[in-house]
Amino acid sequence: MTDMLASSVPAEPARRRLDLPWYVGVSIFWVGVMLVVAIFSNWLAPHSFTALDLKYRLVAPFQSFAHPLGTDELGRDVLSRLIISIRVSLLIAFGATLISAVLGTTLGFLAAHFRGVVEQIVLVLADFQAAMPFLILALSVLAFFGNSLPLLVGLMGLYGWERYARIARGLAIAASAQGYATAVTQLGAKPARVYLRHILPNIASTLIVSMTLVFPEVILLESGLSFLGLGVQPPMTSLGNMVGYGREYITRAPWIMLTPSLVIVMTTLAISLLGDWLRDKLDPTIR
Repeated sequence: MTDMLASSVPAEPARRRLDLPWYVGVSIFWVGVMLVVAIFSNWLAPHSFTALDLKYRLVAPFQSFAHPLGTDELGRDVLSRLIISIRVSLLIAFGATLISAVLGTTLGFLAAHFRGVVEQIVLVLADFQAAMPFLILALSVLAFFGNSLPLLVGLMGLYGWERYARIARGLAIAASAQGYATAVTQLGAKPARVYLRHILPNIASTLIVSMTLVFPEVILLESGLSFLGLGVQPPMTSLGNMVGYGREYITRAPWIMLTPSLVIVMTTLAISLLGDWLRDKLDPTIR
């Protein structure tokens, strides 16, 4: 009896740690589904996303077994295009978020290490980035240099870097003022090792939360650019691209536009809810 009670004591904290709010569980499930769809899109798509069949133009959802989500104005399967669009949009969002995080964190560390002129330059660039409407800048660059997927990812990688720079700078200065960073430096460690092996792991949780907050914004930005015709170009497709082409048929075939719109809303909402939950979980002042 005593052994049974002793074995049951540590199970209660573990159960409490795994107790997630229902909306967080739903968000994790939705994000997981989107990742699976993006990774295995070539196998999950029932048809080629560029295959035309004018005999089946504007077929409504659930009217044909071969096209469960209907077809568009050219007879292309909406489900197949949706699956490929999820892959392209998530690829752009992941790439841009990673570039933004690496760039901003690097500049923040440089500002915290060198201080003085370097710090002022980084802060001025961050203020300039925050003050300029990024959508106008993106439209200007894409209109001038043309459209390509690497350019689009690189351009959107500039979005939000100032947030990471400010966070990394402030936390790195605070960490440098603590004993462990000074002690490692006095032992002969190089600055790169101090920042990457000792300071970065201690501020990684805050940066990860920031990434979950920037990620849905990047998805919406890509969708807006593709909607305006300056994002992903045909024959490639994305969620915003589908919404942009479907707006002309909103009265006759609303499913062309509403299906990718629903995916955009659900994905951004799920990632935002996860980011809010992680922020609360990783904030020691709330626990």
